[in-house]
Amino acid sequence: MAGATSGVPDLTVHDTGPKLLRYNVEHRGERPSMREKDLGIWQSWTWAEVADEIRALACGLKLAGLERGDKISIIGDNRPRLYWSITAAQVLGAIPVPIYQDSVADEMQYVLDHAGSRFAVVENQEQVDKVIQVKDRCPTLEHVIYCDPRGLRDYTEDFLQNYTDCIAAGKAFDAANPDFYDQEVEKGKGSDTSIYLYTSGTTGQPKGVVLTHHNILSTSAGAVEFEGLNETDEMLAYLPMAWIGDHIFSYGQAYTSGFCVACPESADTVLTDIFELGPSYFFATPRIFENLLTTVMIRIEDAGKIKRWMFHYFMKVAETIGPKILDREPLTLGERLLYFIGNLLVYAPLKNTLGMSRVRIAYTAGEAISPDIFNFYRSLGLNLKQLYGMTESSVFITIQPNGEIKSDTVGIPAPGVDVKIDDNGEVMFRSAGIFQEYYKNPEATSEMKAEDGWCHTGDAGFIDANGHLKIIDRAKDVGRLNDGTMLAPKYIENKLKFFPNILEAVTFGDGRDYAAAFINIDLQAMGNWAERNGVSYASYQELASLSKVYDVIQEHVAQVNRDLADDPELAGSQINRFLILHKELDADDGEITRTGKVRRRTVNEKYGPLIDALYSDASHCKIDTEVTFEDGRTGSITADLEIREAKTIEAAVAQAAE
Repeated sequence: MAGATSGVPDLTVHDTGPKLLRYNVEHRGERPSMREKDLGIWQSWTWAEVADEIRALACGLKLAGLERGDKISIIGDNRPRLYWSITAAQVLGAIPVPIYQDSVADEMQYVLDHAGSRFAVVENQEQVDKVIQVKDRCPTLEHVIYCDPRGLRDYTEDFLQNYTDCIAAGKAFDAANPDFYDQEVEKGKGSDTSIYLYTSGTTGQPKGVVLTHHNILSTSAGAVEFEGLNETDEMLAYLPMAWIGDHIFSYGQAYTSGFCVACPESADTVLTDIFELGPSYFFATPRIFENLLTTVMIRIEDAGKIKRWMFHYFMKVAETIGPKILDREPLTLGERLLYFIGNLLVYAPLKNTLGMSRVRIAYTAGEAISPDIFNFYRSLGLNLKQLYGMTESSVFITIQPNGEIKSDTVGIPAPGVDVKIDDNGEVMFRSAGIFQEYYKNPEATSEMKAEDGWCHTGDAGFIDANGHLKIIDRAKDVGRLNDGTMLAPKYIENKLKFFPNILEAVTFGDGRDYAAAFINIDLQAMGNWAERNGVSYASYQELASLSKVYDVIQEHVAQVNRDLADDPELAGSQINRFLILHKELDADDGEITRTGKVRRRTVNEKYGPLIDALYSDASHCKIDTEVTFEDGRTGSITADLEIREAKTIEAAVAQAAE
């Protein structure tokens, strides 16, 4: 093996994923490329072993009939075989189309049909069953390869093939045609389409974003160099493979830096697997950081009185000292001593419990994160940064540089990216990562991409005096109350979600006299509170309706209003009335996307009577809601929801109290 290397290879030579795979074999072939936890044991593959598997798989796919330009859908949890399928397809010039693994059959059918997939590589019986259910509505779909054969022994469909059989056939084909694989790799170019990644569909049907190898690899390499990532780093791949973030981190950056990507045993074991793995590079959406914080706060509330006092005391210390340490600012001897004690008793054990003791770079993106949550993690000494991007930019638009990290900005333009603010306040960008088109949707493409090379983001923001971008909200979501006060729904919702008892919030008020809110309680956190306080309940719906639960949430809303009152721009957008929804907003019901973003249009249409009640003098409102169960059946939930008044604060009063 050649000596260990660092730095990004020449992307004018190694301009596709398969060519970078070959580079990694030549320069770090015996280093780990992927890991997977199976039956409680971590399995590892070197770059050389991964390349051998991909070679056999590509030859097997060729033998099965996959041709250059064909579409091949990838469906399942984060599994090495599915990642290898992406590269194997690209070797042949085929186009991978990952699909969210938790999609219901109809959602899966839309992408399969819209992309025109001829092939699909799926994880297991669950995904096979969904494909079989919709195959009659997918006229182009011909061949399905499954990775896990459990439960599939008696399936007789002639379009099904076992992954191991495909590999065996590929090895035989490779032996008979030893030059085929290398010739196919050489045919690929950086300008070739690398992948279709479908958007989450917050405003309608998902759109297929067409990205080239150059798009993916150039943005990945720029961020690798910016952060100094290298082959010794390791990260856990647990976010959906169909999401651009996972594809950039687990494929683009892994191939351009040579670091190792590990796959968890299951979605239920992610926290345990992070703890065992101890990654050095970590990414999570704000919702995941919120859930982790909820878990922490539940444990703290269950702890003894002394431990609770110690936690709250030292977290107060960390709020001011922790970020200074990360930013390498000077500290007094007293500050250093206090933080040392806090680290010994609180911060280090907590980071260890979360599996983040070795993390040197952590990112969050996907939507805005609450400043309170962001500051909490940085106070622990976690080098958490915000980045701003989207599928259409191959993720990276801005990144926060070390030493310049703020909770209310998303950083400076990433390497090779230009950012400007349009006359209407919308953020615009141009970069090597800008997408080619929306597949089969030229109208949407022309709306997104301007003729002068700039691309719309749909987000409202501004660039501060230090050159950092600050996102206010989605441009279309920022509104005004009738008195002219600005309403930034996401900003208010994030402040609400800092409280562990609140899982989700949706705020209203554009064109109305005041702001109001729907709130989803967090069943785990609120249930823990109920147990500690002797409050009995039989279901989420019953817990959400209890007067004592409303009292807790009412105080949280009042605290958010106190915070808003301190901001002259937002003081008038305090929440006047709220209700607690009788069910969690659910992706299967179309209320949130598969990445956890609220579909505001759907919520507005589905819960119109509740919104109207918030803007009346009613104290209750009845509603009948259709829900989708896990097996695809539908039913309905009837509820009579209480509407509460929230305590609002006069801005002048709040300022005088400071």
